[in-house]
Amino acid sequence: MTTASTESFELTAVTPLDGRYATKVSALTGIFSEYGLIHRRLLIEVRWLLALARHPDIEEVSELSPGAEEALLAITDRFSVADATKVKAIEATTNHDVKAVEYFLKEQLLAHEELAAISEFAHFACTSEDINNLAHGMMLKDGLQQALLPALRAIESSLLDLAHEYANTAMLSRTHGQTASPTTLGKELANVVARLKRQVARIEAVPLYGKMNGAVGNYNAHFVAYPDVDWTGLSASLIAELGLEQNAFTTQIEPHDYIAELFDAIAGVNTVLLDFARDIWGYITLVYFKQRLFDGEVGSSTMPHKINPIDFENAEGNFGLANAVLDHMASKLPISRWQRDLSDSTVLRNMGVGFGYTLVALASLHKGIGKLEVDEERIADDLDASWEVLAEAVQTVMRRYGIEAPYEKLKALTRGQEITRETISAFVEKLDIPDDARLALLRLTPESYLGNAAEQAQNI
Repeated sequence: MTTASTESFELTAVTPLDGRYATKVSALTGIFSEYGLIHRRLLIEVRWLLALARHPDIEEVSELSPGAEEALLAITDRFSVADATKVKAIEATTNHDVKAVEYFLKEQLLAHEELAAISEFAHFACTSEDINNLAHGMMLKDGLQQALLPALRAIESSLLDLAHEYANTAMLSRTHGQTASPTTLGKELANVVARLKRQVARIEAVPLYGKMNGAVGNYNAHFVAYPDVDWTGLSASLIAELGLEQNAFTTQIEPHDYIAELFDAIAGVNTVLLDFARDIWGYITLVYFKQRLFDGEVGSSTMPHKINPIDFENAEGNFGLANAVLDHMASKLPISRWQRDLSDSTVLRNMGVGFGYTLVALASLHKGIGKLEVDEERIADDLDASWEVLAEAVQTVMRRYGIEAPYEKLKALTRGQEITRETISAFVEKLDIPDDARLALLRLTPESYLGNAAEQAQNI
C-alpha cells in the first residue's frame, strides 16, 4: 500500500525513475539501489570470511560451529534498510563506503563470542574492488534474471502469439513509405520476434565475471600471509558460489569488458524494439491497428475523438534514454588509467538507470501491444486498392519467357498511373507467354501475392 510519505517522495523525486515511473521499476529497487549495493557488499564480506574459516590451511581462522555459521549468515539474511542506514552513518566518519561495510560487519561479529575471535579476518587481504566488482556482478545477474529477461520474454510471447494469429492476414508492405509487394501481418511480427530472439540470446551469452585477487590482481597480501594456500582456487570457488565466473587477469579492478558487452547487447535489443514501436505507430496512423481505450482514459485534452499511441511513443523515448546511458557506460567502463582510477565508480552507480529506463520502455511497449486491435477490413481495403504491386510479379514472369524490356514496359504502364484489376488483366492478356503462365497471372491478386510469408510466420 502506498503511504503518504511514499507519494510525497514520488512527487518530489528528481528523476522520473524514482517518481513518475517508480511502480514500473519496483523490481529494481532492491537490486540497484544504495541499499542493494550495500547488502551485496556485506554478503560478499560474509561469504569470504566463511570461506577462510572453512579452509584447513588458514589455522588462525577457526572452523566455525554450526551455530556460529548460522549467526554469521544471518547477518546478511536479516539485513534491513535500517541496517543500511547504520552503514551510511559509519561512512559519514570513514568517508569510505566499503570500509563502512567492513566496520559494520565487525560490530556484528563482536556481538557473538565465537565470531568475535575472528573479527580481524573480516575483509582479509581484500581491496575495496574485490568487494565492489563482485557486488556489481551480482546486481547485474539479479537485474537480468529478476527483471529484464522476464520483461523481454513477456513481449516476445505476446508478439509470437500475434504472429501466429495473423500469419495469413495479407497486407501491403511499405518500402520507402510507398506501396510494395504484399506480406502478411504475422510475417512482419515474426520478423520482430526473430530479431528479438537473437538479441536476447546475445544478452544471455555474456559471461558475468568477477575477481578477488587483491590490490593489483596478484594476491600479494594473500601469499605473504599464507604462502601455501591456493588463493586462486579459493577465490574461484567463492566467485562461482556467487553465480559469477572468475576473471584471472586483472589489475586492481575487474576491467568491465563484460559489462560493456552486456550493455551493448541490451542496447541492441532496445534498438530492435524501438524500431518496432515506430513501425506500430505508423500502422496505427494507417488505421491498420485500433487501440482499446479503457473507461475514464483520455486521448487528447482538447480533441475528444483521439486515442493517441502514447504507449509506443513512451517506449520510444525511454528506449532512447536507456541507450544513451548504456552506450556511454559501454564505452567508458573498460577504460581505466594504469592499475586503477575512480572514474568508473560514479558511472557504475548508474547501472540501474540504464536498466530502469529499459524496464519503463518495456512496460509501456507491453501495455501498448495489449491494447492493439487489428482492423482486418481496413488492411484488406488498402491492399485491394493497390493492384500496382503486381507489376513486380508480371515483369518477373515476362523475364522468364524472354520478353524484351519487361521492367521498362511495366514501369511505363504503372508509374504515376491509377492501376486496377482491369488494367493489369488487359496487359497480361496481350503477353506472348504460355497459357498456363497467363492464367496464373490473371488469377493473381494483391491478397494472394504473398510468397511464403504465411509459412514464415507460422514457423517462427
